[in-house]
Amino acid sequence: MGDGRLGRQLRIPRRPFVTESGQEIEVVAIPWDSIDEKLTTSVASGAGPDVLQIGLSKLRSFADAGALLPLDDLVADYPGLAAENFPSGVSGDATSVNGQVVSVPWVSDTRVLFTRTDILSENGIDAPPSTWDELRADAKTLTSRGSGQYGYYIPQWDAPLPVEMTWSLGGDVIDSDGNVDFDTPEFQDAVDIYTGLYADGSVPTNGDFDQTQGFISGVAPMLVSGPYLGKAITDGAPELAGKWQASLLPAGTSSTSLFAGSNLGVWANTDQQDASLELLEYLAQPETQLEWYSLSGELPTVSAALDDADLNSDPNVAVYTEQLASSKVLPLVSNWDSAVGTELLNALNAIALTGADRDDTLAGFFAKTADLTID
Repeated sequence: MGDGRLGRQLRIPRRPFVTESGQEIEVVAIPWDSIDEKLTTSVASGAGPDVLQIGLSKLRSFADAGALLPLDDLVADYPGLAAENFPSGVSGDATSVNGQVVSVPWVSDTRVLFTRTDILSENGIDAPPSTWDELRADAKTLTSRGSGQYGYYIPQWDAPLPVEMTWSLGGDVIDSDGNVDFDTPEFQDAVDIYTGLYADGSVPTNGDFDQTQGFISGVAPMLVSGPYLGKAITDGAPELAGKWQASLLPAGTSSTSLFAGSNLGVWANTDQQDASLELLEYLAQPETQLEWYSLSGELPTVSAALDDADLNSDPNVAVYTEQLASSKVLPLVSNWDSAVGTELLNALNAIALTGADRDDTLAGFFAKTADLTID
């Protein structure tokens, strides 16, 4: 758990479970930047929590450390945890590690295109772009508004974005043998879109650019981000209601996007195995997940909750849930963020921001990631 506020809020939906089961539950919030240290300490001591929330980018590290109880032979007694209850992009094989199910989905997140529709309309753009080529052309139009105005924003820290571009162009970054492989035509095309936006002058180059304020002010009226941005806009700029919208990720051959969020696992050597699985099944009930959404704003993962009519009555939330249906998780490569994500950003930012030679830089990136595998 990486947020103390959410940890406190989690006391509310767990109350019926506590009442019905008689189990006592203590929720401990751990800051995200302390997760690795806490994991190492807990694995060494053997004293971990009974149930833990795991960010999907950390799932492989937790499993490799032996912290998670394999669930394959256990979930049959808990039908609410069956893989078919969740979107295929985040359940079953999609998040198995070494062929074992070690977690169940809890909250979901994705990436969609946010646009200031009022500014697009003022500049002759009738609808948000539905392809990357349209996005690049629209970004150039919006940049022509004048000095200090841009068409699009690329977070220089957002390593999943070029992977999402590659997926949407029909490619992948894992080959048929399970090896990391960026040396594909689709990734090369993604690089050209990514760096081309910079070459067009359509993207701010300062690393401390604030994406929320940039969107609210209209300086950068298009960007790809998560539902958290939508909440920030709603809370921070209510006067923009009706002047912005979320749309599916621009497509090449598809609009495949990122399935992010968190799963829940059971500590490998817990002495509360049955009670832990009962809690996981309670948290996987559609009504529990919808209540959690109402408290926290975190989207459900159970398909029945994602299909809920009230949830989708907000048109932007309807876009998030539609996007999740065609989203998938980043490859479960150990230490993906630093081993791949950091090297990917280093390469693309060198090309876009410092003029490094494109082909030489990519060749170096391919070499650094060539020995990594999901197996």
